[in-house]
Amino acid sequence: MTDETFDIVVAGGGYVGIAAAVAVKSAAPRLKIRVIDAAPPEVWRKDQRASAIAAGASRMLSQMGLWDDILKEAQPITDMIVTDSRTSDPVRPVFLTFDGEVSPGEPFAHMVPNNVLVGTLRKGAEQLGIEIEQGVSVTGFETGDIETRIMLNDGRTLTAKLLVAADGVRSKLRDMAGIKTVHWSYGQSGIVTTVAHERPHNGRAEEHFLPAGPFAILPLTNNRSSLVWTERTPDAEKLIEEDDLVFEAELERRFGHKLGALELAGGRRDYPLGLTLAREFVRSRLALAGDAAHGIHPIAGQGLNMGFRDVAALAETIVEADRLGLDIGSLSVLERYQVWRRFDTFQMGVTSDVLNRLFSNDIMPVRALRDFGLGLVDRMPPLKSFFIRQASGLSGPGGPRLLRGEAI
Repeated sequence: MTDETFDIVVAGGGYVGIAAAVAVKSAAPRLKIRVIDAAPPEVWRKDQRASAIAAGASRMLSQMGLWDDILKEAQPITDMIVTDSRTSDPVRPVFLTFDGEVSPGEPFAHMVPNNVLVGTLRKGAEQLGIEIEQGVSVTGFETGDIETRIMLNDGRTLTAKLLVAADGVRSKLRDMAGIKTVHWSYGQSGIVTTVAHERPHNGRAEEHFLPAGPFAILPLTNNRSSLVWTERTPDAEKLIEEDDLVFEAELERRFGHKLGALELAGGRRDYPLGLTLAREFVRSRLALAGDAAHGIHPIAGQGLNMGFRDVAALAETIVEADRLGLDIGSLSVLERYQVWRRFDTFQMGVTSDVLNRLFSNDIMPVRALRDFGLGLVDRMPPLKSFFIRQASGLSGPGGPRLLRGEAI
């Protein structure tokens, strides 16, 4: 028995899943959309992580009418420095600096707490009449010629023209569809926490390349910083288990004293790091988005923004097909989304992989080479501007309109 019929069902209630639903519904109000999320109610409020939202993504959120609310809790990144040293080095020379604007008055990125971002997206979904069901998961689906039947763990069956899998890097829907991935582990884990400090950071982001992996300090509001601290997995697990005194001592060795006394301002968690790239992004009546399509190392800070690029491309593909009277779940329509996103995803996956392998070691000839390269880039303003433009995620003439801040 079929309980309800929709145009689109989105599996995954994180920022990518909800943003995709809101982006499509904002431009095509007649489409009936449902979001189902396997997580328990309110679990998103407990997420203490923060993410860098690039300028392209903030333009998209502004076009969706959500950015002004997010901006109240956002910290602009005004500049960024990159160092390369050992943990024990008394001085960390700066090899590369970036100014933080892509245009006058527009930072290339803002740091935003994840619970603020997801909360605002959920509010936008509610205003558009999109229901988000919590604690419900997909147990299977059957693809037909004109629709897909979606079986849920509560016994119901939904039908939809399109099922969007935004259910994370360990996507069950991707596995159910038989989509293979390229995957390997780095043997590293990312420790995520928030610290309060005595002195202001003035919006500066810092990335310290250390032998075990990058140690990123990302500015938040109210004299706080979000840390993404990469260690070899056994060391990360030990650090998580240590008491606050030991953990803070190890943190201070890496953070330094430039911002005065430090204090933990949130919990700490570790996440295994690896590279996961789906070999296909679409099947008939199925589209992968966000981490379900690609999981990369956080060294370049692009994970969330790649997900938002998926959202912009998928939304434009769906909306334009609907306006032309085409079947939004057909493979011929969804191929446009795959072509749009697969090369960019592959390129970013390779880039993050190479950077991690190049910088997460203490081999002297390699250190000398990479430090020379960083210094060379620092002396070439046009090249630095290119890198900032790439990191900002701004869409060129052939890219999705939402990333330019334009309506679909």
